[in-house]
Parts: sequence; structure tokens; C-alpha cells
Amino acid sequence: MSSAVDNEKILQFLPFSSVISSSFWHKLTQMKIDVYALNDEPVEITGYYTNQSISSRLPACLNVDYSSFENRQVSDAVGTNGILCQGLLQNTNTLEAFKDINKQTAINKCGEQIWNDILSGAALSNPSLLTRFLLLTFADLKKYQFYYWFAFPTLVFPSKILLNDDPKEVDKVLTKEELLQFQQAYDEFKSSYGQSAFVVEKNTELGYKCHPLKELANLKDIMWIGFCDPSSLPTNPGWPLRNLLALLAHHHKERLVGLSILCWRDGVRDGQRRVGSSLLIEIKDVVYPGETDSIPKCLGWEKNERGKLGARTVNLSNSMDPERLAESAVDLNLKLMKWRLLPELNLDLIQNTKCLLLGAGTLGCYVARTLMAWGVRHITFVDNGRVSYSNPVRQSLFGFDNCLNGGQPKAESAANSLRKIFPGMMSRGIDLRIPMPGHYVTDAEEVEKDVQMLADTIDEHDVVFLLTDTRESRWLPSMLSAYRGKLAINAALGFDTYLVMRHGQREPWNPGQVQSEKSKGVMRGALAGRQLGCYFCNDVVAPGNSTKDRTLDQQCTVTRPGISLIASGLAVELMVSVLQHPQGGNASAEISTDAMTTVQQHQQQELEKKEAINSSPLGVVPHSIRGFLHRHQQVLPATEAFFNCTACSPLVIQRYAEKGYAFLAEVFNDSDVLEQVSGLADLHKDIATIEDWDYPEESEGSTD
Repeated sequence: MSSAVDNEKILQFLPFSSVISSSFWHKLTQMKIDVYALNDEPVEITGYYTNQSISSRLPACLNVDYSSFENRQVSDAVGTNGILCQGLLQNTNTLEAFKDINKQTAINKCGEQIWNDILSGAALSNPSLLTRFLLLTFADLKKYQFYYWFAFPTLVFPSKILLNDDPKEVDKVLTKEELLQFQQAYDEFKSSYGQSAFVVEKNTELGYKCHPLKELANLKDIMWIGFCDPSSLPTNPGWPLRNLLALLAHHHKERLVGLSILCWRDGVRDGQRRVGSSLLIEIKDVVYPGETDSIPKCLGWEKNERGKLGARTVNLSNSMDPERLAESAVDLNLKLMKWRLLPELNLDLIQNTKCLLLGAGTLGCYVARTLMAWGVRHITFVDNGRVSYSNPVRQSLFGFDNCLNGGQPKAESAANSLRKIFPGMMSRGIDLRIPMPGHYVTDAEEVEKDVQMLADTIDEHDVVFLLTDTRESRWLPSMLSAYRGKLAINAALGFDTYLVMRHGQREPWNPGQVQSEKSKGVMRGALAGRQLGCYFCNDVVAPGNSTKDRTLDQQCTVTRPGISLIASGLAVELMVSVLQHPQGGNASAEISTDAMTTVQQHQQQELEKKEAINSSPLGVVPHSIRGFLHRHQQVLPATEAFFNCTACSPLVIQRYAEKGYAFLAEVFNDSDVLEQVSGLADLHKDIATIEDWDYPEESEGSTD
């Protein structure tokens, strides 16, 4: 008895080996961040294998790559001899969840699906349903380390297949002419049906013909049941045959004993098609499981590199392109915001916003770093200073080396630092002195070039940050931003106070428009963005030369060190809030309740209810933020645009539109010109007249 058992030729199968392209992990990373987020439910993917291996040293490979996430059909071509198969990907949110998945339950669920397709006959019409896979993963996106475990579910039904003899290579059974005839018949079947399993019929008159499996019951002259075999071993067919035999055992049990199986291997070597290594297997007997379970036992978890059942890991941090790795990593925190906190956050809008930073000092450095943290990729610095030894401790983009040999140009050095921090930054520096009111022009030609360069640079960007040291240096970019309809963000510092504000954003200046209507005042708790004032709207005098006759402490911006970080952060957050608001630059400005009357507060509450659907996902969008560090207090005042403003009033912008640089040259040489053009001079005269008014004294006495 023992001898008989030892002499049994039991059919054994070569399991699949998983092959994962690095592109699969890149795509999984993208899908996890942008699509799946916290969803850990299984999703459908695809893989493929081929039957063209011609080396017995190669495993039967099932491949997944970036295209596995595409919605491909089984009929889609995959290379020359690729066979597409359906799979499930379950990506967990934590490593603990990955480990805690009940592996037997997971594979049994896949096996049940295969068995149901067998029972319903769906697998007869579509044999690819028999070859499925399951992939469990956990992606550690901080370290770019991936944990994974493949399963290739197969039903233990029948439980044993006995053979009459060892498998034979087909070229030793068929003549060369017969093999060529069969090749032609298979090629016609593949072209018509594209299925991985087939019935081979041989007619004495017509020769070989291949049929779909669903026609098996109607065929009489059956010669073989064939399938595309991923194995290259001389004695063992590949894994797909196991579930194919389960299908045949259920629907055609009476035909299984004595049936011949063609393990079709269709490879190419030295430019020639090679099919001779295909195997023919003749089934002698079939043993069925003794259990009465309605669903056969299922197995198929892949062994790891140590030959044991267990997960595998792959670390891509060293093999990935460093710049690509950095690009993915820098946006990780932002994309995680969309998972739970801000699903409506538009990161593409922020990333594509081009920001111009006027000033590369303390404010400029911190603003740039915060913009980078928000994913902004386009940053341009404008500054004409050089890095001094006092700068690096306060200005985060500079180091000691930038101070040597007279100091490097600040704008260019800051732009270079951004690219060193993240190579994907599109940053540049422009060494430019901004012309200012009250600063006499000595080289008119050079100043005109500077004005034109500044105007062109502002025109190329979406947001302008005003971060310069002096008040008058902000006048020209404020006026040009209003003229071009750009969003301008201003940040200014005192010793322990700060001001961050957005300028009212209106449409670019239309040469035919003349605005003469004066403001009506603030009647409610919010102002539309186009109604808001600029940095100069609260001034009743023109900006002048503030650098004359100043001591050292008056020439430098002397502030508490923490002030600049606070103001810079608020300036960027204000910009992002504006960009995320449905109305963009025209977003209504909220006013602090401290600065509102009871009636205004009630009006504001009603307004908030009406505009709730149009609010920014990041909260209120104030006009200005004034902070007082000595009291650790902030207020959110909003002021309407001043009709006689020296920077954004229609009178000033219209004069610039008409006269261009000639008007600016007058302003640079004499800032009083601004008061004449804006109407401030007349306003001063009116005020003086009121102050000199001779009021008559009231007479004393009783009245009836």
C-alpha cells in the first residue's frame, strides 16, 4: 500500500510570485494622499501575468505597476501575451491595523467570490474571474517604507489530482506541422476572444479549433482543455490551473478523469516564437475533499523572502529621486489637512499663485518660509540691499557666509536659499531700488528703468507683499498694484505693535473710467473687498522722505524679535484666506466686535447668516489685523477706501494712467504733488478755514 502511494504522480502547481514596480508605490502614495485619505476599504485594482517565460529559472510572476489603478477591462491588451487579472487592494491607516487583519478571513472572502462565480457559471463565460489576487498594504509616507502581503486565492477542490504520467512537452507529442496548425487556431481564438482558458477541438477534416469554455458542454471531439500558463518549470503548471480545475470539477465532473490539459507557453527567444516548452498533462484520477462545507477551503498567501508566511517590506527612500521625494514630502502636511479638517481646501490654487515679495529682510524671509509651507512654488524677491553681519540672526534665509566680502545681494541670496531648502522652488531675486516720493531723482533714465521693471514684475505676479523698511517705499507698489488690480498684502512693524492688512482689490484700471463718487461710510459690520482702503487711506499727508536727519535707532527697524514672526505668519494666512474665499479679493472684511456698535453687531450677525455659504473654509477674512504685544491683544478694524488717498484713489491712478512716468518723476522730486493731485491740499485748506471760523459768543439771559 505504501509503495502504491509513493508511486502516485500527484499534480503540483507553481505558485505566483509578486513583482511590484516602484511606480506602483509612487501611484499608491499619490492615491493615499489625494483620494483614499482615511478610507481603508478595499478598492479594485488590476495586475497581469504572461505565459511567455522560456527560462526554467524564472518564477511565475504576477505584476502590478502604476497602471494597476486604472479602470482596465479584462479584454484590454497588456503587452504581447499579458493576461489581465482583477485584484483588491486594502491599504490600512496604521501598521497595527495592517498586522491585525485576519488573513484567513480575508482570503476566504476572496475564495467565496471565486466559488460564487464558479457556481453561477460566470467563470465559464469569463475565465479571468478565476485568477484574482488580494494585496494588503501599509504606507509609511514619512519614511517611504511600505509593508505589503500578497495572496493568490485558490480553492482546494479537487483536493488531489493524479496523473497517468509525467507532463510531456508539446513538441514531443505533436509534429512540427501539427504544432503550427494549432498555433494558427490559438491565434485566431486569441484575436476573437482574448481569454486565458479555452477548449481545443480536433476534427479530422478541419484540424484544430479553439473554443470558449462556455461551449464545452456542446462539443464532442474534445482534445484538450488549454490555459495560458505562467510557469516555466518542465513538470509543474502555474497557479491559474488550480481554480480552472475547480471550475471543471463542478460543471463537468464526469469529464475530468482522462482529460488532457494543455499548459500553453508562448514565448520568444532569439527573435523566434517558441511554444515547444508547453506541457500536456493527462489526468488519471481525481480526489475530492471529504468535508461537507458549501465553500471549499481557500489558501494562497505568498511567502516572504525567508520562505515563511509573512509580510514583506520595501524602503524607497534611498532609491527615489531626491527632488521628487522632497516634492512629495513638502506637500504631505497640506494634503493631510484635506483628509479630516478641510476637505474643500484648494491646494492647487495656492500652489500656482505667484507671489512678489518687496523686501528681503526679516519680514521677507519669514513670509517666504511660510509661503513655502503653504505649498507656494513661485516667489520673487525685490531688494537692493546686501546681507550684513547683523542680519542672519533675524533673517532666516541668510547665514554667516552670505555676509562675507561686503555681503551678497539680499534678493538673489534669499532666492538661492529657497531653492536649497526645496529644489522645486521657482524663485528669483531682483536687485532693484524702489523709487520713492520725496527722494530726489538724480539719474532720471535709471529711475525710469527701475519703475518699468517694478511695474512689469508686479504685472507678472498674482499677489504683492509690501515688506519694505520705510513707509514711502510702499507708495509706488501700492499705487501700481491698485492700477493693475493685484491683491496687495501689507505688513508693518512697530517696537511692540504690528499691522497686517490687505488692500482693497478692484478691477485693473480701465483707461475710460473716471470715478468721482465719494465714500458713503461704513453702514454695517462688513465691507466688500473692492471697498477696502489701502495702507495710505488713513493718511492726510503725502508720504515723504523719512530717512532725513535720523539717528541709528531711527534708521533701523527696532522691534521685539517675536513681532516679525507673528506679522509674517498673519500676512501669509490672510493671503491664503482670501484665495480660498469664493469671492477671492472681493471677500467681505469682518470687523472686530470691539469696534462695532450694538446695532452693527446685530447687522453683522444677520450678514454672517446670509453669507455663510460663501465664507472661507479658513474662517473670517479681515481687512486688517492690528496687534499689541504689550497687551497680547489683536483687533480687526476695517476702513473704507479714502477718495483722496495718495496711493489708490481714482484721481491719482487716473493721473498715472494719463502721464505715466512723467507724473511719477514729479512725485519723486516733490511729494507735495500727491496732495495736489489727490485733493488733500484742498482738504487741508477746508480744514484750516473751519478752524479759523469766528464763532459769535452767545448772549446770556433767560428766554421765555
